[in-house]
Amino acid sequence: MRKIKKGDQVVISVGKSKGHRGVVTRVFPNDRVVVESANMVKRHTRPNPRSGTAGGIVEKEAPIHISNVALYNPQTKKADKVGFKVLEDGRKVRYFKSSGEVVET
Repeated sequence: MRKIKKGDQVVISVGKSKGHRGVVTRVFPNDRVVVESANMVKRHTRPNPRSGTAGGIVEKEAPIHISNVALYNPQTKKADKVGFKVLEDGRKVRYFKSSGEVVET
């Protein structure tokens, strides 16, 4: 189980997108995530007439390391650390470390 999942709302804590809040669109196995409209980079692409792609400068989201994002806590309206705990019924859930509340998935 991961602390950050696809669809989670996160806050970026470092880098050029510091303070940006967005939704995780992809999670890579090498501990990197893609956050929508954050960490934008420009990619210069060459035109390819065989595949019909036009050349130009494409702006896209680059992956960011999972340690540089934190889950957004809607109660405190801040970034928060996440931990794991097992409930009485045997389910393993994520919870916010500051308040102890379970993260809704």
